[in-house]
Amino acid sequence: MQYTQIQRILGILLMLFSTSMLPAAMVGLYYGEQALEAFVVAFGITALAGLLIWLPARHQRNELRIRDGYLIVVMFWLVLGLFGAVPLYLLDMPDLSIADSVFESFSGLTTTGATVITGLDTLPRSLLFYRQQLQWFGGMGIIVLAVAILPMLGVGGMQLYRAEMPGPLKENKLTPRIAETAKVLWYIYAGLTVACALAYWAAGMALFDAVSHAFSTVAIGGFSTHDASIGYYDSPLIEFICILFMFISGINFALHFLAWRFRSIANYWLDPECRAYVLILSALFLACCVVLIHFQTYDIWTSIRYAAFQTVSIATTTGFGVTDFSAWPTVLPFLLLYASFVGACAGSTGGGMKVIRVLLLYKQGTRETKKLIHPHGVFPVKLGNKPVPDRVVEAVWGFCAVYVFAFAVLFLILLSTGLDFVTAFSALTACMNNLGPGLGEVATHYGELSATVKWILSFAMLLGRLEVFTLLVLFTPMFWAR
Repeated sequence: MQYTQIQRILGILLMLFSTSMLPAAMVGLYYGEQALEAFVVAFGITALAGLLIWLPARHQRNELRIRDGYLIVVMFWLVLGLFGAVPLYLLDMPDLSIADSVFESFSGLTTTGATVITGLDTLPRSLLFYRQQLQWFGGMGIIVLAVAILPMLGVGGMQLYRAEMPGPLKENKLTPRIAETAKVLWYIYAGLTVACALAYWAAGMALFDAVSHAFSTVAIGGFSTHDASIGYYDSPLIEFICILFMFISGINFALHFLAWRFRSIANYWLDPECRAYVLILSALFLACCVVLIHFQTYDIWTSIRYAAFQTVSIATTTGFGVTDFSAWPTVLPFLLLYASFVGACAGSTGGGMKVIRVLLLYKQGTRETKKLIHPHGVFPVKLGNKPVPDRVVEAVWGFCAVYVFAFAVLFLILLSTGLDFVTAFSALTACMNNLGPGLGEVATHYGELSATVKWILSFAMLLGRLEVFTLLVLFTPMFWAR
C-alpha cells in the first residue's frame, strides 16, 4: 500500500475541496450576511488541514494500485463529509449539533437530499447555496473532477476513476485518456447545469433559486431552498423543466457524449439500459395515475401532473416534492420506495442499484428458467446483441447479495434503536438509495431522529454512494494483506 502517496493525494483533494466554501462566502458577502464568517473560518480550517497532510508527503510520486484507489476514495469521502460539516456546525442559524451537521453534509455530498433543517425560507442564502453546491460537487464526484484537472495524480487516475464511478462496467471509457474522459463528463455535467438554470430562470424562478435548483436537479440531489421544495412555485412549467432534467440526468452520461459527438439521439433508444429505464418510469407513472384517479385523491389533471413529477423524482432518487406523497394511498409510497432500489442508469448521477444491474438480474433469472426446461441448452445473457461476460453477471449477483445483506443488517440495527418499522425501513431505503424523503417520522425531515440513528444513516448514505463494495472491501483482511 502506497501510504505516503495516498497521504499526498488526500491532502491535495482536501485543499481542493476547501475552495468550495469560497463561493458560499461570496454569496454571504453579496447579501451582507453574518454567515460569511463561518465559511471563511471553515475554509481556513479545511485548507490548513489539507496542507498539513500534504506537506510531509509532497515529494512522493509512486504509481497507484487498485487498492490504493479504493482507499483514497473512501478516505476522501469520509474526510470530505466531516470537513463539509464544519461551516454547518459553526453557523449560529440554524444551530446544528455535530451529528446534525455531519448528517446534512453527507446528505449533500452523497446527493441523498435528506435534511435535518427546517425553516429553509428564513435561513441565510449563503447556507442555502452551500447545501446546493455540496450536491452539485457530489453528483459527478469530486474525485472525477480531481482526475480531470490535476495531472499530478498521473496514471493512478484510472484507479480513482474505477473506484469512484458507478455501475458494473467501470472499465468503459469515452476517450483513450482517463483524464480526458473525466473532463468530458464534467463538460456535459456543467453544460446540463447551465441549461437547467437558464430554463428555470426563464420559467419564472429568481436567479438565485434557478441556479440553486439547477445544482440539485442535475446532481439528482433533491435539496431545495424552500421547505415546500418544487411545490413552493406551484407551476406546471417549472415542474415540467424539473422532470425533463431529472430524466436526462438519470441517463448514462456516456450516451449524452455519444449524442453530442455524432449529433444523433439514436444511441439512446439503441441502448438496452436506457430503454429499460424509460419503460420502468412509464410503468410507474401509469400505476400512480390509475391509483390516484381510482381513489379520487385529486382530479384527473392534477393526478397526472403529480404522478409524473413524483414518479420521476423518486424513481431517479432525486427526492424533490410537489406534494406529500406519503399521504397517497398506501400502495404508492411503498411502490415508489421500491422503485428507488432500481434507481437511475449506471454512469449517471442517480442512486440505487442502477437499472443495468436490475436488467441483468432479470435476464439471468430468465436464463435459469430456460435451463430448467432445456438443461443442455446454451443461453447467453445479452445486452442488445452483445453477450455479457459471465464475470460481469457474477459480479452483479454478488453486488445485489451484499446490498441486500447490508440493508438487512442496518435495518435490524435501526429497529434496535427504537424506531418503528415504517420509519426504519423508509429512512434506510431513502438513505442507502440516496433518495432523501421517507415515510413515517421522516416524511418531512430527519431532525427528530436521535443522534445515533443519524450516524447510522450517514454511514448508509456513504455505503450507497460508494456502491457497497468500494466501502466494504476495506473491512476484509485480504485488502490489507501484503
